Amino acid sequence: MTEERTEELADQLDWHWQHQLRPRLEGLTDDEYFWEPVPGCWTLHPDGSIDFSYPPPQPEPFTTIAWRLAHVIVGVLAMRNHSHFGGPPADYQSWPYARDARTALEQLDSAYANWITGVRGLDAAALARPCGPAEGPYADFSMATLVLHINREVIHHGAEIACIRDLYTHTPKEN
Repeated sequence: MTEERTEELADQLDWHWQHQLRPRLEGLTDDEYFWEPVPGCWTLHPDGSIDFSYPPPQPEPFTTIAWRLAHVIVGVLAMRNHSHFGGPPADYQSWPYARDARTALEQLDSAYANWITGVRGLDAAALARPCGPAEGPYADFSMATLVLHINREVIHHGAEIACIRDLYTHTPKEN
């Protein structure tokens, strides 16, 4: 049963990754990556800086694909890889943000591979154990709960990115 639970948790995200999200990111261009569909978007800038504040202003700014990918790469995956699976240190302040779409996808692929490998290595005891202080107020939640949360984060941000790509494709371009 334990191996089945680990497999189910990993397969939920991995199926989405392999059959929906990652194929939808193929061919991502730099123009799409930085495209601002509305004025005042939060984005990643050519100098490598990223728009961010905590708490965010209200209403929260719309974000570019570059910003959303950076969030998934750093905040959703890389920081968790470090905290839970021995990955390299990662944080929003010192991350070497990708200045082009190709590099962002390479970072995403690497962060995802590390995460899914870590998840597949969890046994029953690890899934039941509290995820710990790296998760702040959620420290007492189980690792299984964290895995489900990360699945949800990757799936919903991936869907947002796919929608922005669709908007980009169907928005008339000025000559």
